Amino acid sequence: MFSKLFSSKSVPKEQQIVIEKFYQEYTSDFFPNGIATICQLEQIVMIDGHITLTLKVPFACEDELKHFAESLLETHQISIIVDGQLDVIKIKKHQIPGIKNIIAISSGKGGVGKSTTTVNLAYALQAQGARVGILDADIYGPSIPKMLGIENEKVTSNDGKLMTPIEVNDLSAISIGFLVDKEDATIWRGPMASRAFGQLLNECAWQDIDYLLIDMPPGTGDIQLTLAQQVPVSAAVIITTPQDIALDDAAKGIAMFNKVDVPVLGVIENMSYHLCDHCGEKSHLFGSGGGERLSEEFKTKLLGQLPLDITICQHADSGKSALLENSSGDIAIQYRRIAAKIAADLFYQYDVRSPQTSEILFTQID
Repeated sequence: MFSKLFSSKSVPKEQQIVIEKFYQEYTSDFFPNGIATICQLEQIVMIDGHITLTLKVPFACEDELKHFAESLLETHQISIIVDGQLDVIKIKKHQIPGIKNIIAISSGKGGVGKSTTTVNLAYALQAQGARVGILDADIYGPSIPKMLGIENEKVTSNDGKLMTPIEVNDLSAISIGFLVDKEDATIWRGPMASRAFGQLLNECAWQDIDYLLIDMPPGTGDIQLTLAQQVPVSAAVIITTPQDIALDDAAKGIAMFNKVDVPVLGVIENMSYHLCDHCGEKSHLFGSGGGERLSEEFKTKLLGQLPLDITICQHADSGKSALLENSSGDIAIQYRRIAAKIAADLFYQYDVRSPQTSEILFTQID
């Protein structure tokens, strides 16, 4: 069947048969039921002397596509290039133009690295092939502009109606910090903050955003609950540290999202350990195993455990990111893997084509 559909005179027949069979049989953590059940094989062609597979992919997973190619080379000594055509599905129906999926990045308390993680996850999703936006919902203390290195930028409008998001390193971002002075943002009352957030989301000219990450205000009070109820959030991710007090507050955050029927994709344990520069030994300065216990208690996933590393803080303070400064470094690799897990789990949790989702509970939205 596949030979008839995708045969190419440029690709040797024997190699094409091997590639198609490998594609049909390949499984991994990201494709537990097979890549062929999730990704659509468009064509196998020879481009500039290289065998190129074009796959239509429903979630951001560029690293996994590279691993697919590496596995084929290792097992069959056939070198290919995988051209992943990302076609992200809109998980939750909404009327916000230019956005497919909204993911809330939340923490039960401040000081756990939520905003830093949001920025790095945005760059990581981008590295996995997605078009990404960030909405800074922390009305009282917007930090995203500084972390992106654009704190002096001001929002403009091309039509006098919709705000144009600030573009930086191909990310789209909007924040109250682009509109008012930081001092003014800290004195707003709850209803004012909620209205401001609604304007940031709905009155912005978003363009082709696959994943919009919302940097939520820390805590689980009325403001957070109102935002979670007002926004068509597809899913949430909880940021915590291993400390007991942080874990207790993170548990409240999970309970809050459960209350408003927003699925929690998992927990990211930040500042999980410190890696010694000299001997490479891990030191658990704030305790260990907390994120794992929290995930087990609430039957969600532990998406990753990120180190306590001074460079992460330095990059955030200077408007940089490990994903940009050292894309092949261990920290960047960890962020990219977490990002791919988030994108994959979002897809598997809702898409009717996934064996893990009941057709009775969900109908695919075009």
